Amino acid sequence: MNLKDKETRPIEETVECIEALARIVRENDLGKIKVSTEDFDIVIEGRKCPPPPAMISAPAPAAAAAVAVAAPAAAAPAEESGNIIKSPIIGTFYSSPAPEKPAFVKVGDSVNAGDVVCIIESMKLMNEINSEFSGRVAEIYVNNGDSVEYGQKIMRIE
Repeated sequence: MNLKDKETRPIEETVECIEALARIVRENDLGKIKVSTEDFDIVIEGRKCPPPPAMISAPAPAAAAAVAVAAPAAAAPAEESGNIIKSPIIGTFYSSPAPEKPAFVKVGDSVNAGDVVCIIESMKLMNEINSEFSGRVAEIYVNNGDSVEYGQKIMRIE
């Protein structure tokens, strides 16, 4: 097949497709979705499956997987009470909806399951992160504007 015969799509359309698939996995509490074409494979795993995050096959996927596995192992020794909210995506952590607005939550605030606790910007999209737990914010592990990794601790709810 000639390269000119292939249909090309802008990367934005591909990213939107991946995000839609991730939303389907999250909203339906699915374990895994795999989409394959002749050019790439996309695997999106939900909370029922262990990491890694959604990845497009690349020449060095083993290196990315090693980093994702090493981070949780390093954090394991610390014994903490309460429930941990972890980043569901890679991006930039924002504690408030806008620079001039107050933070969604601060240490000591009470939250209910479903409350927005922060925003993570990923690929120029603002993703509201909701608490899965009700309780009091005991600790916030990241600062406004910090980069966060998939599975990184964001805050602890007691």
